[in-house]
Amino acid sequence: MIGLVSATAAGRRARDRLAAAWPETTRVYDTGGEEGGETGGGTVRDAVARAFAECDRIVCFLATGATVRLIAPLLGDKASDPGVVCVDEAQQYAVALLGGHAGGANELAHAVAEALPGCRPVVTTATDAVDVPGLDTLGLPVEGAVAAVSRAILDGEPVRLVRHVVLPLPALPPNVTEATDNATERDRDSGAGYTLLVSDRALTPDDRTAVLRPPTLSVGVGASRGAPADEIVGLVERALADAGLSARCVAELATVEAKADEPGIVEAARRLGVPVRTHPAEELAAVPVPHPSDAPLAAVGTPSVAEAAALLACGEGAELLVPKRKSEPEGRAAMATCAVARRRPRGRLAIVGLGPGARDLLTPRARDELRRASVVVGLDQYVDQIRDLLRPGTRVLESGLGAEEERARTAVAEARAGRAVALIGSGDAGVYAMASPALAEASADIDVVGVPGVTAALAAAALLGAPLGHDHVSISLSDLHTPWEVIERRVRAAAESDLVVTFYNPRSRGRDWQLPKALALLAEHRAPHTPVGVVRNASRPGERVTVTTLGELDPAVVDMMTVVTVGNTATRTVAGRMVTPRGYRWQEGS
Repeated sequence: MIGLVSATAAGRRARDRLAAAWPETTRVYDTGGEEGGETGGGTVRDAVARAFAECDRIVCFLATGATVRLIAPLLGDKASDPGVVCVDEAQQYAVALLGGHAGGANELAHAVAEALPGCRPVVTTATDAVDVPGLDTLGLPVEGAVAAVSRAILDGEPVRLVRHVVLPLPALPPNVTEATDNATERDRDSGAGYTLLVSDRALTPDDRTAVLRPPTLSVGVGASRGAPADEIVGLVERALADAGLSARCVAELATVEAKADEPGIVEAARRLGVPVRTHPAEELAAVPVPHPSDAPLAAVGTPSVAEAAALLACGEGAELLVPKRKSEPEGRAAMATCAVARRRPRGRLAIVGLGPGARDLLTPRARDELRRASVVVGLDQYVDQIRDLLRPGTRVLESGLGAEEERARTAVAEARAGRAVALIGSGDAGVYAMASPALAEASADIDVVGVPGVTAALAAAALLGAPLGHDHVSISLSDLHTPWEVIERRVRAAAESDLVVTFYNPRSRGRDWQLPKALALLAEHRAPHTPVGVVRNASRPGERVTVTTLGELDPAVVDMMTVVTVGNTATRTVAGRMVTPRGYRWQEGS
């Protein structure tokens, strides 16, 4: 919940704007005793104190100095304090004052600035200021010398990155280099260097090592009815310790569906800070395990609970690290079993559509994926469009026209190596772009994320008016990958079915006859006065928009940077714009 506190009329207006924009996530702390769903009343100090105690983030429409004095007596520690953002009286700045990373204030400052016209975020956290991902912003537990290693990264000192397990990290600065355990040991023995370790092993980091803890482990648990939580927790902790594994890397306790509400398992998961993940008995019974047993088969319908649940939770390629073991209570029979499995390392491939070229048509999600990637693969001219958005240290693999399959193979190979990869393309990556060849190469051993973008057809349509107001189709006239006979059959079908048609790749120096032929096919079913839109460089420098007719279009003005949209029999030109009605009754007299 985000608490909103204000003291002046201008602050209340800005506060109310945020409350209206985020009704489900904000709570107004009134300082004037008003009713209507606001909380409390009284002084600003009282409002800030209540918000500090009840919310995980706060926006104060107050001066930073006043806010500092108000929150100073309330401060606890970095892990528990809420993030605090200050907005000035003129609403020019949203200042991340407290809890930039841990409290979410940096992210909130950006969100507030977007919600308030003319407002700008002010973020002073060192890593954010130089566009380096903070170790506490990666979504993973981190321990050890976090401050020292972060400072070394910022100062450009040598930092060794050692991965005991594969983890798709974002780009890190060039002073962070991959190393082996042996190299790290040599540096440690000589008293030189810092280390960023990615590991699920149980270890105690020294004063020059920070450890990222990825959620690689699943603990399968079987329990008799009434098994005490203490017995289950003790068993899990001993199993992890004996195997040299960190409890901070446990992603879940996994068990059979019949035990979903078993109090001991539920409480054990709560104490360990992980969820309970359950599987049907028939799915567990299908998992090959080294130690099946008749007892769980008779009780819950599967010969294995602990081993099978751990393996199933980790998915394909899971490794069983700790076979089934029983608890060892004093004076009575064991009531719990557990096993530990490790997930197969997985890289991440984001297939990102950059839109038609204009920076403001690049989606926020696409920006986030570009900043999340450590490797970017793309056509050289598309890389140039977004190079300034990449984090320092991002590895860029670019190539020229005609290398689509090679780029797709490269991106998939980098993801299989455990990296965070962004494969970029113009428009939407799934429309005449890189998604198809990439997904043809990718298998289930990597995570794939599709990021939609604004297509050339949509960008052109917005400039032309509303030509796509009813059913429409996009057809590429390039016969480099599709035989012309197939393209011609599709154009004929679109003409006969009276669909609005957008032509991609309409004409190049080596392909100058396909567009006239396609227009002639449409002309067999559409009148010469049918509106046609020609858009070159939609949303990019040199943008040119022309509305003409099927009979008057000169194909010589069209090239590969152009999109051609041909209306259907209902499309009209209104005030110089193409409009295709949605099937509603057309205006009389038009």
